[in-house]
Amino acid sequence: MTAANLLKLAEKLEGSFPDLPLKYNVSWSEMTWLGVGGEIGIVAEPTDDISLAALLRFCHRRKIPVFVIGGGSNIVGMDETFDGVMIRLSQNDFVRIKAGNHHLTVGAGVRLSDLVETAARRGFGGIAPLAPIPGTLGGALRMNAGAHGVTIGKYVVDICGYDLTGMAVAIDARDVRWDYRATTIPEDVIITGVIMQLPAVDREGELEQIAAAKRQRREHDPSGRSAGCVFKNVSPDDPAGRLIDEAGLKECCCGAALVSNKHANFIINRKHASEKDIVCLMSRMRAAVAERTGFYLRPEVVFFNPDDLARVEAATPSPTVAVLKGGGSSEREISLLSGAAIGAALINAGYRVEEIDLKTCKLSEAVLSADVIFPALHGGWGENGGIQRLLEKAGLSFVGCGSKVSELVFDKIRSKKLMEQEAIPTPEWTVITESDAALPDGLEFPLVVKPPRDGSTVGVFIVNDRSEYEKILPEAFKYDSELLAEKFIRGSEITVAIVNDDVLPVIEIVPPTGFYDYDAKYLHKNGETQYLCPPVTVSPEIQGRAAELALKFYRAANCRDLLRVDFMLDKNGTPYMLEGNNIPGFTSSSLVPKAFRQSKGSMEKLCTELVRAALKRRPALK
Repeated sequence: MTAANLLKLAEKLEGSFPDLPLKYNVSWSEMTWLGVGGEIGIVAEPTDDISLAALLRFCHRRKIPVFVIGGGSNIVGMDETFDGVMIRLSQNDFVRIKAGNHHLTVGAGVRLSDLVETAARRGFGGIAPLAPIPGTLGGALRMNAGAHGVTIGKYVVDICGYDLTGMAVAIDARDVRWDYRATTIPEDVIITGVIMQLPAVDREGELEQIAAAKRQRREHDPSGRSAGCVFKNVSPDDPAGRLIDEAGLKECCCGAALVSNKHANFIINRKHASEKDIVCLMSRMRAAVAERTGFYLRPEVVFFNPDDLARVEAATPSPTVAVLKGGGSSEREISLLSGAAIGAALINAGYRVEEIDLKTCKLSEAVLSADVIFPALHGGWGENGGIQRLLEKAGLSFVGCGSKVSELVFDKIRSKKLMEQEAIPTPEWTVITESDAALPDGLEFPLVVKPPRDGSTVGVFIVNDRSEYEKILPEAFKYDSELLAEKFIRGSEITVAIVNDDVLPVIEIVPPTGFYDYDAKYLHKNGETQYLCPPVTVSPEIQGRAAELALKFYRAANCRDLLRVDFMLDKNGTPYMLEGNNIPGFTSSSLVPKAFRQSKGSMEKLCTELVRAALKRRPALK
């Protein structure tokens, strides 16, 4: 803003709002903890809701840019002078706390530390871990500030404020999605006050917890001017600070901006760091971590200049992943859950994600334009090679087995033949049809009868004698024109997952009813299934043998990326392979993520490793 324009705007404001406190040419170092940036031409500090609303209407009509700042604890300023009005809610009710019998009414300008301590003195608590977090309540709400598993959004009842036109806004907290360091509170809403409901606590005990939290933060965080953590954590198992440290970036610098030697997710302004210095250093940090891990760190700091966020991300663009979910099989609902879990994990890992609900075996433009495809389609054309053939024909890189391998593994009859060819123990079996349902001599009851091209235990029957067998046939043939009948092995069930050629730890499955059916997998109406990793009743020797057999099948079938193999153990502990699953479940109760967590890490790491494997197969030119 030129001096002449600043003067004209100041005259208009002073003429229209003679009682409005105004400051001119304020340094960013006075307004933010990081202290990066030049000057702010005009800072207005409304005294109440009425003056705030009037100021917003004034600016909206004249198209004057407005920015609302709280404590400035996580803001990166701008080197150029801001051509607008900075609003700070720092007076009267904006910085007051009013306590009722069960609720607190809190102004958006109240510092979070003051809120936590005042609440504790009045017998309210549960938010002690938030006490060391700098900044004001308004900013804390917008990013759903949290620490040690406690987040501010959990305790919010109602939010009030104004939009940029000066219209009053009321938001029920139940209508807000409170995510990790993000919310769905509209960006054009200026929060002015909040009603909170906190549990009653012992005052002395709560104050002791607050003091302990502050001590821990002082010991943990580096000194010097900073904006706190500059990047969001990928997951609790993948904190950004550790990832940056392992990339060897402690004490890396751009100009006067320095990666802290104490905590690598802090950038220290050594003296006169510029906006450009911060963008440069964050770009280096993001690039180094992406190259080493495949994670694309997402900024947690707020850039006053929105172009800065684009610059940091553009320096190391994250690939676009199309997650295919849904499908048209009986496993559609589980596929939707798997796709949503994969999408959430990849977003946390910094990827651009398109979740696509495919209801027909066709490729949309969003699929064709993605860098890599992650099928999470269970059953039918989503798993039997149908969608994989289309992806291959289009020259697209995708996670999982190719079309021919998918077709083989999905078909339990062909898989059985491969097991026998490779001398892999599998229960005795036969194929039955509606025209020939006779069982061969030697195949004794009890039997398992199931469709050979379906999953999630859909259409599976356990029959104990011939009368039961004949009774279930009409229902069983609704699932397929031919069925697989195999000897029922009574014993423990285990599963072995393989990710990128690495065998994961064995999981022992203990269903509440003794049969790992659809309810035991997903619904849990009959009780919770236990997943024991490592197994309790299966010896290390048997686990090792099952792992060898799973890997043997994986290699014989020419699988890649991902496979889960299921076994039953007889009374002697011999593992009998039942089937392979080339697109296993990825829900919160699914087995591959559980096994991966036991040995390697988070869901985010699992999905990232699979995407990176597919990206390596991507043609140089698409």
